[in-house]
Amino acid sequence: MDFNDSPDEAAYRKQVQDWLAANAPKTYAGGDPEGGDSLEASKAWQAKKAAAGYACITWPKEWGGQGGTPIQTVIFGAEEAKYPIPPNPFQIGLGMCVPTVMTFADEATKKRFVGPAIRGEEIWCQLFSEPSGGSDVAGSRTKAERAPDGSGDWIINGQKVWTTGAQFSDFGIVICRTNPDVPKHKGLTMFWIDMHDPGVEVKPIHQMSGGSGFNEVFFTDVRVKDSQRLGGEGDGWKVSLVTLMNERLAVGGATGAGWSEFMEAARQTPGLDGGSALKDGALREKLADWYVQAEGLKHTRNRTMTALSRGQTPGPESSIGKIVSAVQMQELGNTAVEMLDQYGIINDPNLAALRGGFHSSVMFAPGLRIAGGTDEILKNIIAERVLGLPGDIRVDKDIPFKDMPTGR
Repeated sequence: MDFNDSPDEAAYRKQVQDWLAANAPKTYAGGDPEGGDSLEASKAWQAKKAAAGYACITWPKEWGGQGGTPIQTVIFGAEEAKYPIPPNPFQIGLGMCVPTVMTFADEATKKRFVGPAIRGEEIWCQLFSEPSGGSDVAGSRTKAERAPDGSGDWIINGQKVWTTGAQFSDFGIVICRTNPDVPKHKGLTMFWIDMHDPGVEVKPIHQMSGGSGFNEVFFTDVRVKDSQRLGGEGDGWKVSLVTLMNERLAVGGATGAGWSEFMEAARQTPGLDGGSALKDGALREKLADWYVQAEGLKHTRNRTMTALSRGQTPGPESSIGKIVSAVQMQELGNTAVEMLDQYGIINDPNLAALRGGFHSSVMFAPGLRIAGGTDEILKNIIAERVLGLPGDIRVDKDIPFKDMPTGR
């Protein structure tokens, strides 16, 4: 690993620092961390970044980017994080949906959507998960059938769930079952849809954290043009892999209160003997484990950054990020809330330790262990594709989807 910027990277970092110093917000009053009541501030910051070419640095200049390198994106993100910027409701669209559109849509569609998305004028969501499918995207039961009038249009009916940001999204990409007579991975097709279509109904899900960032989405006779198809008919699984790989990269780094915040809270919290809780041997052992895990993740990311800096493709080691960080967030949050004793039940940001950061970790971590693929799914991927272990037995791999009990 190389921990130092190259001369070109150092120059770019200085350029970014100067621009942020002149343009980044100095304060942010706060709002819904999932973007619901802060859209105006988020859109304003996104538009300012887009005008300077910093919104999607690696994208070609003709699409509003800089034609830059992945390491430049890493540098900008690291420097931007030093400022109190508003939430980013564009991450799913720009990180997952629009790249899929750019890869598989026709030129007219790309020209219509890429510019407004990068400028923050339109927001996208990803419609994959279903109540009966879980992490099995190929188990999709939402149907898209040809319109009976011979127009070539498609009619979509079904339900998606756990769709982040659907309540304020303008467009989305949706995976549908278009052929139930073939195995489940072969009968899927991807489309982009207008979320304001009257046949689309969005119902926010009230979460235990108090937020409503996830949604149920229902489709009732939603008509889409064949030109809204992304990729070939029946090629939806191949198209979705592009989106899924971007998703797992996007959710790979957990945020929230970490080991250093825990250590400071423990130092200020009375222990069983009246002294600092930080003197408790069992607590110190956990803290040491979290520190080692955090350093391992940091240096794994450094390896990825080094590969990007050299123009190489990062290896599969980055796949472990979400598994380790999500579990650590959950364990650390639970231990912190228990350590705080009676104060552990207080989640008022004005009263709770770290403005409720530990409580947020406790309530958010279980969802993070599901988003972008469950722990079990990612462990299978690592086992099979990284370690080369034999694959799981999949009894539904070669039978028509209509003959599967869950496919009826």
